[in-house]
Amino acid sequence: MIPWAPELPILTERLLLREHLPTDIDDMLEFHSDPEVVRYIPWPVRTREQVLVALEPRLTGGRVEKLGDWLNFAIVLRESNTVIGEVLMKCASVDEGELGYALHAGYHGRGLAFEAASTMLRLGIEEFGLRRVTAELDSRNTASVRLLERLGFTLHHSSEEEFKGEQTTALEYEYLVP
Repeated sequence: MIPWAPELPILTERLLLREHLPTDIDDMLEFHSDPEVVRYIPWPVRTREQVLVALEPRLTGGRVEKLGDWLNFAIVLRESNTVIGEVLMKCASVDEGELGYALHAGYHGRGLAFEAASTMLRLGIEEFGLRRVTAELDSRNTASVRLLERLGFTLHHSSEEEFKGEQTTALEYEYLVP
């Protein structure tokens, strides 16, 4: 059912998921400008000015009005009130979504991406009625492969393609609601 308009903020054990705010710029710059973080993400390493441009549509990213729109939440570490990443869900069809996420490198390996992604997945299934959720990634992003498999996703399709000037294997994972 569209629109998607979840009640925000969403609290998890360690995180707060909410719409982005104009004051998120400095925290976002930390991970949007990090080559390690954006290596497998479609956007390039960004300058402060580019992050400001990217932030603008995210300010209203807490609601989806039509097919093709992305629900986009800031991932906020509750203990410090720091934006440490983003978690997204694309409205691909009335019953299908696409999951995405990015997390500041300084917070990798702590289960925080899993906490945010599992919350978004649950929201998509329980609140929006999704029956299938996909995620696309570069096969070299082994941490994301492990995360998706831990969430219950399975490999659906792979293909060879060029990504950021390099040949790689693109993977499409899917989560099917029983």
